Amino acid sequence: MATTASAGSSILRETQALGQSLWLDNISRTLITSGNLARLITDDGLQGMTSNPSIFDKAFSETDEYDVEIKSHARAGAGTQEIYDALTTADIRAALDLFRPVYDADRGLDGYVSLEVSPLLARDSSETLSEARRLWNALARPNSMIKIPGTEEGLPAIEEALFEGINVNVTLLFSVEAYEKVAKAHIRALKRRHEAGKPLGHVASVASFFVSRIDSAVDSWLEANKPDAKHLLGKIAIANAKNAYRVYEELYKSSEFSALAAAGAQPQRLLWASTGTKNPSYSDTIYVDELIGPNTVNTVPPATYEAFRDHGKPALTLTQGLDQALAELKALSDAGLDLNQVTDKLLDEGIRQFVKAFEKLMAGLDEKRARFATGA
Repeated sequence: MATTASAGSSILRETQALGQSLWLDNISRTLITSGNLARLITDDGLQGMTSNPSIFDKAFSETDEYDVEIKSHARAGAGTQEIYDALTTADIRAALDLFRPVYDADRGLDGYVSLEVSPLLARDSSETLSEARRLWNALARPNSMIKIPGTEEGLPAIEEALFEGINVNVTLLFSVEAYEKVAKAHIRALKRRHEAGKPLGHVASVASFFVSRIDSAVDSWLEANKPDAKHLLGKIAIANAKNAYRVYEELYKSSEFSALAAAGAQPQRLLWASTGTKNPSYSDTIYVDELIGPNTVNTVPPATYEAFRDHGKPALTLTQGLDQALAELKALSDAGLDLNQVTDKLLDEGIRQFVKAFEKLMAGLDEKRARFATGA
């Protein structure tokens, strides 16, 4: 990744001036120890970072940079889960410390790094909450965020974690309806804290709303079933995100939240996730260019980060064209596709993909642990 100050840095900072924070959807030991992450923070103004099981699987399986540490833990008798915890928390803590000046300078608006609860717990409220507490205490940094899936089962855990003062990144949101439930859970948690006399200002949260996967699913259906509706190709993901932002503005400009804001509460910002372009016929920065707006975050994978840094188009686009976006969503419904069915399927697929990545990661770690423990 580019790490020197350039015209690309000005593109990123101009985007930030429009109210959108840019986070990196990637983490690895090399990125941290090489000094590249520190330079991205200093030169580009990078404001945060997210991780997930797929990212950690890639970091662990494609390099040998963790082997010495794995060997040390294995020969000390640590189990696979213990080794996983040690590796991930070490990387996350190191990144958190690099972002701490951002967190302090922004008074808690940015500077966060996310660590996800086990995807195996996505449908278990009680265990998800227990895991969120465990990870929060293990990281022991005020700028950490714990990622919890925005499933129906996740909602009680999300609300309770926020009430307890744990920063939460709600992940795997595809539908506007699911996002609205999550935002209302956030507001309820802060209202409960306020009524209990607890401070509000340090409790941060983002709602990770997935984008590109919507177009992948909808485009495939349109091409197979509605050749006369091809004007909707590549439109629905952005339209869906703009509709979610409409709900965000309604909820966080309400009198209910205004009272909490007066007591120091932060809104739960929408974070655009899955913003790498999957269709090569679309612009490689479309899901950044078209979703820039106030009080939002875009977490971008490395290739998209570099593309946007090179030729992105900073402009206030998120708040433009809402009527057209709503008309496109209606046209999709009129064409015979229920977007809620699409988003429900994408949520299930997203959970399965993260479970698969997590199981692959743990199997690889277990193989190394056993091999190193026996001295092979």
